[in-house]
Amino acid sequence: MSGFKTPLFDVYQEYQGKIIDFGGWDLPVQFSGIKEEHEAVRTRAGLFDVSHMGEIEVKGSSALTFLQKMMTNNVAVVKENGCQYNAMCYEDGGTVDDIVLYCRGENNYLLVVNAANIAKDLDWLKHHAAGDVLIQNVSDKYAQLAVQGPLAEQIMQKLTAANLSEILFFHFRDGIQLAGKTALISRTGYTGEDGFEIYCKPEDAADLWKAILDAGKAEGILPCGLGARDTLRFEARLPLYGQELSKVITPLEAGIGFAVKTDKAAEFIGKQALTIQKESGVPRRLVGIEMLDKGIPRTDYEVFKDGKKIGFVTSGTQSPTLKKNVGLALIDSAYQALNTELEVQVRKKRLKAKVIATPFYKRQR
Repeated sequence: MSGFKTPLFDVYQEYQGKIIDFGGWDLPVQFSGIKEEHEAVRTRAGLFDVSHMGEIEVKGSSALTFLQKMMTNNVAVVKENGCQYNAMCYEDGGTVDDIVLYCRGENNYLLVVNAANIAKDLDWLKHHAAGDVLIQNVSDKYAQLAVQGPLAEQIMQKLTAANLSEILFFHFRDGIQLAGKTALISRTGYTGEDGFEIYCKPEDAADLWKAILDAGKAEGILPCGLGARDTLRFEARLPLYGQELSKVITPLEAGIGFAVKTDKAAEFIGKQALTIQKESGVPRRLVGIEMLDKGIPRTDYEVFKDGKKIGFVTSGTQSPTLKKNVGLALIDSAYQALNTELEVQVRKKRLKAKVIATPFYKRQR
């Protein structure tokens, strides 16, 4: 392997991590096994290294005004210590990236962006910068861990005097002492489960990784890789950039319209195109499909109705939780009704499938 490495790369070997190239990064796809790790997160807890994600600071007296222009959501409603799911778009409504925005104070924001998009996002932001705004790539200053699962809080609470139950969903606290290290802890994640994401100094990551696994032994926590992270986010219908979102797929088509506020007063890039889509109807929709014939709907497989190509699969697998072959497909909106029968081109055969409700999995709160 010769790609980028996170501060935890040397630790992977201690836990028998199987390393793959992921967008230029050497990351573990699994430790004990994808299905075992998936089940651990659904029933107990799992620990992920997500230090490859990017962090971009946006500060200055014009920071809020600037971000209102760049983001599809209404940044003005985010209070200090709050997080917000967001998207950046091109003028035609296509997606630059999906982002989690952290409000650290007045005109002080941290954007957490997808690893493969760090350079692109930074260029996009700087190209449109106006007024008193400072934009900095601070990815090298952070390592990021994620503890996910129904027992995440119980495990994490052993390592800190801070009351983690006070951190509400999509909120965070900075300066928390966790296993003797200082960290920013947010109640966020990418699995469909309760849990936390931990931002710490790169040199503290290995110690925190080991401390969390030691603290969670009794609860059965497992180190988890990219494989389980993907099946977990897929079941919860959380989009992956490059699959459910891209420069030619709008946030509305991808089903994250809740993060697109076309009614906010501020003009944002892509607002006109997205407003037209909202008012006239989205031409394509992301739907869930379940295979009726034996086969797995993989990314980019074509989808047909009555011999006509109507779309393609964005993600698909055998769901570890449902034990069914399911997928997400971007198809013509005319065929989005539940139980509509479709066909998926699997190699040389067209196999029967039907439209089903998503998310495939939703935790009991």
